[in-house]
Amino acid sequence: MDKMAACGMEVSAQELVIASSGKKGEAVLLRFANTAAGHGQLLRTLTRGGKRVRVCMEATGVYGLDVALLLSAQEGVELMVANPRAVRNFARAMMQRSKNDQLDAVVLREFAARMPFQAWARPTENTLALWAIARRLKALTKEGTAEKNRLHAARVSQAIPACVRRNIARTLRFHQREMQQLRGEALRCIAADARLRRRYQQPRSVTGIGEISAIQILAELALLPEDLDVRQWVAFAGLDPREYSSGTSVRKYTRISKVGNRHLRQALFMHALVASRREPHLRAFYEHLLASGKKKRQALVAVARKLLHAIYGMFRSDQPYDGARVFQLPASLATPLAAHAT
Repeated sequence: MDKMAACGMEVSAQELVIASSGKKGEAVLLRFANTAAGHGQLLRTLTRGGKRVRVCMEATGVYGLDVALLLSAQEGVELMVANPRAVRNFARAMMQRSKNDQLDAVVLREFAARMPFQAWARPTENTLALWAIARRLKALTKEGTAEKNRLHAARVSQAIPACVRRNIARTLRFHQREMQQLRGEALRCIAADARLRRRYQQPRSVTGIGEISAIQILAELALLPEDLDVRQWVAFAGLDPREYSSGTSVRKYTRISKVGNRHLRQALFMHALVASRREPHLRAFYEHLLASGKKKRQALVAVARKLLHAIYGMFRSDQPYDGARVFQLPASLATPLAAHAT
C-alpha cells in the first residue's frame, strides 16, 4: 500500500458510509451526507494531518459521481471504482453472508487493502457530458419505441378512443424533438474535442453504424483509460467467454461473462444484427460461424466482439474501417466485390 491507508466508501442517494482504519487497524465507520457540504467534510476528514488514503467505491451510477470527481482531483487521495460483481465475489470469499451499508463499506475497505489497485480514469468535463447525453438518448429511444408500439396497437383497435391516440402521438412527437435536441448537444461535445471528432467518424465508417449508434459507442469507450488492451476492452463490455467445465463429466456451453458495461454490450449487439446482414466482411464472418456449427445468437455475439476489436484497431491506428483486416472474404465473394469497386 506504500503507507497509504485503505478506505471503503458505500454510496447511497442520501448518505456516504465510510470504513477507515483506526489506530490499531480496526475498521472505523463514519457517515457523511451525500451533498456538496458532506463531500467537503469527507475530504477534510480523509486528508486530516496530511494523511494519504486509497479509497475504494463501487461503480453504482450517478449517486457517487460527484464525490468521485472531487476525490480523484485531490492530492494525496487515490480512488478506485471497482466492478460491483468483483466486490460481491470478494465478499463471498470473506464468508460475508449479510449485506448492509456498514458491512459493504468494510468489504470495500478490505478490497482496497488486498486487491490490485486500479486508479479510476477521471473523465474530462466534455467526455462526461457526452456520456450523460448518450445515456439519456438511449433511455428516450427505448421510451419512444414503446410509444410507437402503443400507437400502432391503438390505431388497429376500435375500442381505443381518439383522445388516447392523439395523446400517444403528441408524446411521440415530444420524444422525437427531445432526441433531436440531444443529438445536437452530443455532436457539439464531439466537435469541441479533436480526438472525439476523429473517433466519432471511425465507427461511422462501418456499414450499419449510424449517428446515434456512434454516439453511444463513443460515449462508453471514451471513459476507458488509454493504456488498456483489446482483451480488457472485451472484458469491460462483458463479451469475454466464460468456460464451465470440470473433469470429464461436467461441460456446459461456453457463455459470455456479462461482467461489464451492459450499455456498451447492448449497443454492440444491436449493431452486430445489422452488420451481419449489411457489411460484407462481417456477414461472411457470421455465415462462416454458422457453417461451423455455431448457433445464431453465438454467432451474433462473436460478430459483436469482432466489431469491438475493429473499433479498437481504428482508434489505435487512427484509420477508418477496413473490413479485410476483420475477416477475409472467400474467393467467390471477394472477386465480384473487387470488380464492383472498380
